[in-house]
Amino acid sequence: MFGTLRRMHRDERGFTLVELLVVVTILGILAAVVTSSLVGLTATAKTNACAEELRTVQTAMDAMLAKNNITGVTAQGTATNTFTALPVGTGSEPLSPNYLRQATTKGSYTWTAAGLVSAAGTGGCA
Repeated sequence: MFGTLRRMHRDERGFTLVELLVVVTILGILAAVVTSSLVGLTATAKTNACAEELRTVQTAMDAMLAKNNITGVTAQGTATNTFTALPVGTGSEPLSPNYLRQATTKGSYTWTAAGLVSAAGTGGCA
């Protein structure tokens, strides 16, 4: 019985150096492919987040105009990311914090007198 165990132990072999190098090379190539694809996903995610924030600001502006029954606001030609001082008329609720959770946004925006918001291309959302 011990002779059979000794023979089995002698017949066991590990991986050769060449096999290990091939596996490490394949893993390196896979890591490079995954890393390069993640870089593209990050840029796409940032673009989508900026577009969604613009939609959120526009929706907040529309809701504020509708609820306060006003047809326009003072146009903002200079890009801003602060919505605390948005003039909305006498007795009206301000845009922030009533319609936007935070007073500042990642991107900067301008808006027309009719309340049409557009991205200014500065700040976190370029």
